[in-house]
Amino acid sequence: MSGRPAWPLREPVRRPRTPVVLRGQGPVVAVVALGGALGACARYGAALLWPTPSGAFPWTTLVVNVAGCAVIGVFMVLITDVWAARPHASHGRYLHLLRPFFGTGVLGGFTTFSTYAVETQRLLDAQEPGTALGYLGLTLVGAVSAVWLTATVTRRLLTGRLR
Repeated sequence: MSGRPAWPLREPVRRPRTPVVLRGQGPVVAVVALGGALGACARYGAALLWPTPSGAFPWTTLVVNVAGCAVIGVFMVLITDVWAARPHASHGRYLHLLRPFFGTGVLGGFTTFSTYAVETQRLLDAQEPGTALGYLGLTLVGAVSAVWLTATVTRRLLTGRLR
């Protein structure tokens, strides 16, 4: 034995490297940012179409938040009960980005609970505590009810279809 291996040594195979941005959470962060920008633009458009005068009840924000929560209810049933329960090759390799894009990004940017807090504070500053309290309660009840109602109705509508 001479100390040399019996087989020929080869250079290791070098695979092309995936750019860092395409690995890990990069694509998720990108689609959340894109969706958030789209949702925020839609919310801003609603505020331009139906502006709220100073000291008045902020109906636009209330409607935007309740409508956004209603869409969240439908979307989450579709994601959890339909697409996740019936994986199929035709869903494509990017389906995992749909939930962060639409659910977190678009709907997160569209619903505006930070504006909800600011408008509540503005109502309090305008000496409208009753209106502020009504707005707080109505938004909370409306948002939670919208998610529950649309999720329940969507699930019931799909139950007969999925059997």
